[in-house]
Amino acid sequence: MIPTGILTISDRASRGEYEDLGGPALRTAAMELGWSIEAEALVPDEIDAIRAAVRAFAAQGCHLILTTGGTGIALRDVTPEALRGIFRVELPGFGEAMRMKSFESVPNAILSRCLAGIADDSLVIALPGKPAGAVECLQIVAPAIPHSVKVARRQPTSC
Repeated sequence: MIPTGILTISDRASRGEYEDLGGPALRTAAMELGWSIEAEALVPDEIDAIRAAVRAFAAQGCHLILTTGGTGIALRDVTPEALRGIFRVELPGFGEAMRMKSFESVPNAILSRCLAGIADDSLVIALPGKPAGAVECLQIVAPAIPHSVKVARRQPTSC
């Protein structure tokens, strides 16, 4: 069981202008994969808010952090920039796989800036904002997640 945090990134949902559907869709998908949901939050498309939420999830023991939203090319889509600022290493294969597979059925998937990396000791995966796209992309990379979490959690030995 992987302790998981789910972070929805949306200006409009954080203001209550519409219901967050991406977070609940990811919650269901993660639970179906046998992972435990330890934290959930909804933040606006603000770099500092995104970074703070990810770091808080990692500090409370979420080994996997799934974000949904802010991965497109609109002016307010800043999730990749926020995450790259706290990643100790980026894992480009995750984003490449999600785009490649999604592009087969959704030509606009080529515009996606989904990505993954290690922040603190947690695997962070930035998924699309649309619920179906978030779940589809999670399913694409799910087989690589347990090993990635295991490797990310290993602490370096001191001399």
